[in-house]
Amino acid sequence: MAKSEQVVIEAAGREVVITNPGKVFFPSAGYTKLDLVNYYAAVADGALRGIAARPIVLKRYVNGADEEPFFQKRAPDKRPDWVETVELRFPSGRTASEIVVRDAAQLLWIINLGCIDLNPHPVRADDLDHPDELRVDLDPGPGVGFEDVRRVALVVREVLDDHALVGWPKTSGSRGIHVNVRIERRWSFDQVRRAALAVAREVERRAPELATSKWWKEERHGVFLDYNQNAKDRTVASAYSVRPTQDARVSMPLDWDDVADVDPAEFTLVTAPKRFAKRGDAAAGMDEAAGSLEKLLDLSKRQEAEGLGDAPWPPQYKKQAGEPPRVAPSKAKKTTSSTGRRQSKQPLITVAKAESKEDALAGLERWKARYPEAAAKLAVDDVLVDSMRGRSTTWTRIRINLRHVPEDERPAEETPDPDYDPWRGWRPPPKTRSSS
Repeated sequence: MAKSEQVVIEAAGREVVITNPGKVFFPSAGYTKLDLVNYYAAVADGALRGIAARPIVLKRYVNGADEEPFFQKRAPDKRPDWVETVELRFPSGRTASEIVVRDAAQLLWIINLGCIDLNPHPVRADDLDHPDELRVDLDPGPGVGFEDVRRVALVVREVLDDHALVGWPKTSGSRGIHVNVRIERRWSFDQVRRAALAVAREVERRAPELATSKWWKEERHGVFLDYNQNAKDRTVASAYSVRPTQDARVSMPLDWDDVADVDPAEFTLVTAPKRFAKRGDAAAGMDEAAGSLEKLLDLSKRQEAEGLGDAPWPPQYKKQAGEPPRVAPSKAKKTTSSTGRRQSKQPLITVAKAESKEDALAGLERWKARYPEAAAKLAVDDVLVDSMRGRSTTWTRIRINLRHVPEDERPAEETPDPDYDPWRGWRPPPKTRSSS
């Protein structure tokens, strides 16, 4: 099918024009834009349960899943009159009119824009200040197997059950599991985030070898419960979202009985509609199960009384009252040496700074070859691979935490190899004198 052709899909009593239907969106599997549209048409009832009546951020893969997407908060100026919007106001004072999807026609219309996965806010358009969903995001660290993710998910269920809440699990479509919780629309974003932090800390307490609530990568191990996904303006891929993976994997709702042995690779753009047609939507009862956060907020108060106050927020948020110092432990001031310099709490060294991740990883391998005995003592999560923001693109930094290497065997920090500096050679534009 030629890229210039169009097809018309009927949905919700409307005709939706699909442009460039033959454009390949998943090169490895050969799936086209029309394949993606047909998938969402087949699972629309389930997909709408996760996004209906919510503002949604458009994450557009206009050149397919293998290329970088761009986020579009503001609704396109050119849109059908049956596409709804709602105005959101951000902490910066700026506003944006975002798309609100309510039916299958509107859903297919945003898919035609190049959206592969769906990224709704946890609020409804008629009340933007009170979330109706708490989101538990289980994010496995490097080298952590899916078996551990499943085990942590079952602990999450126990914690939610103990606090009179119903969790609805789904695969993330990547390496993790999400557990969504419908809640009454009574609490602010900050309270919902605080409740999610209480869940994360309680799961960590019950399964300390498997789970962590620590925000800083250098302190994490196992499966990280990302409580900050509940901060205002954060979005997460919703149920039935196709993810930009080579096999077009799907974020699939599950019954709790499925979790113990589920394989996320089972659910793709091709297989998920068959399961949906045969078994229906595992999250069909979600909207009727809205619960109260009172018990979780009581748990948060008890945790605070035990010395666990707020935890770090994402860097783009303003400093919050009661938030601990927003600085990585490796940079935190612990003691002062005789030279007057602060000493790190964590023995971190930077081994590579590169324009590309591949070059940085090659530098890591060279470091391991130079220091094989130290490298042999590293745990998987002792290697911290960070995507850093440059002038106009990202670059990669690799640090190594030597906590498992005896102090007298730790290699000294050297000049990183490679030693990329995105600001090298850059000069600020000359200041212009204003005329008097």
